[in-house]
Amino acid sequence: MPDTPQPRQSQSHQPGIEAEMEPRPDSAMRNWKPSGKLTGKVALITGGDSGIGRAVAIGFAKEGADVAILYLDEGEDAADTKRLIEAEGRRAVAIAGDIGDAQVCDVLVQRVVGELGRIDVLVNNAAEQHVCEDFSRIPTGQVERTFRTNILGMMWVTRAVLPHMAEGSAIINTTSITAYQGNPTLIDYASTKGAILAFTRSLAKALQHRKIRVNGVAPGPIWTPLIPASFSEARTAEHGASAPMGRPGQPDEVAPAYIFLASSLDSSYISGQVIHPNGGTVVNG
Repeated sequence: MPDTPQPRQSQSHQPGIEAEMEPRPDSAMRNWKPSGKLTGKVALITGGDSGIGRAVAIGFAKEGADVAILYLDEGEDAADTKRLIEAEGRRAVAIAGDIGDAQVCDVLVQRVVGELGRIDVLVNNAAEQHVCEDFSRIPTGQVERTFRTNILGMMWVTRAVLPHMAEGSAIINTTSITAYQGNPTLIDYASTKGAILAFTRSLAKALQHRKIRVNGVAPGPIWTPLIPASFSEARTAEHGASAPMGRPGQPDEVAPAYIFLASSLDSSYISGQVIHPNGGTVVNG
């Protein structure tokens, strides 16, 4: 994995395009050694077109799952991910739509079930973030949009998926190190990630009687399209430098946490918990 800062670069469109990044993230799980942990399962991943979502989708496919990905409008990235899933001999479905709209979520989930039959694993991963240096000037529309995408969309997708889940299913929510440490220029984003933490713990308790496990993953600084789409060229070039390991993580280094939590062979006694792939930062709690 690289130990040097990323080149200076930025993108003007959220959530960013992986195909335009330099260097490209390690997100194809090329070195993963599968063992059939998810054979016969069907997984749905929001934000599955690139970055962490792509690595998780490909990792799940390598482990034997058919995979559906939801994405906003990054068609080129989504097509690449679909191709990589199918290269593992698995069925792949890629559907565009805005999960910030509850009715859209219902339609998207019904399309997935119609094509793949059911959903055994849900990964709520889609997110956006926008820098604001002065919270007294944060745009109302930005706050509302960030909450719609990051936490309300997660709730709407989960609500739509639950009728199609059976005993033994798993839900994995992507939160963030910012939920634990805060971030002075990403206050609305960090707040949604804190809400996701509470959502994960509460939903885990609510679904215990159905024997559906709910857990979370809280990545630290990871090299994904969201970074150049969020920050200036200078800040992007320094991404991850403050982590104890001195570098950003790669999506391929995060995806194994999702595979572990999705597999009832490995994590059958784990629910309501969070894994922290963050480069060595101790966050506690």
